[in-house]
Amino acid sequence: MTEVGPKLAGAAQRLMAGAMAVRGPAPVHLWNPAYCGEIDMRIAADGRWFYNGSPINRMAMVKLFATILRKDPERFVLVTPVERVGIIVDDAPFLAVDLASEADPAGERLFVRTNLDEVVEISEKHPMRFETDTTGGLKPYILIRGDLWALATRALTHDLIARCREENGWFGLKSGTSFFAVAPAEAVAGQI
Repeated sequence: MTEVGPKLAGAAQRLMAGAMAVRGPAPVHLWNPAYCGEIDMRIAADGRWFYNGSPINRMAMVKLFATILRKDPERFVLVTPVERVGIIVDDAPFLAVDLASEADPAGERLFVRTNLDEVVEISEKHPMRFETDTTGGLKPYILIRGDLWALATRALTHDLIARCREENGWFGLKSGTSFFAVAPAEAVAGQI
């Protein structure tokens, strides 16, 4: 494991200084610096961030690091124009914690807020996928950006399932004109 280099720390400080002027993630998809190894940073399955085994309790710092987070084919990385370091993500880098809806002539549009206050509309641009955990429970994920997904919390999962319906033989969630299948309708008949 290597430590965060001075270039990454300096870039983080510059990003923090500019965070008030420019909101949102950095253009990490445009940056391809050299890979500098792993650092002891981890995003736990419950959404907490850790550095050297200790939780990062300053939400502003977590949000800053999230702006330079990217998923490369082989690992999650924090990336600046001059340095790229690997980190561990136990499940998904974000949690989907809140749901809002908006009436629309095409159908009710659903919006999700993450634990880091990013808001996205569930849509073709921000699709959902559904997996099962080791006990057979449902794990809904929403694409936030790049290849970075948010896992729905248990409470939000219940809210999402309550909004599901049958369409063309599938049980799933509809947001606007987009439909995201959870399972064949016959597989969930009588269970919901």
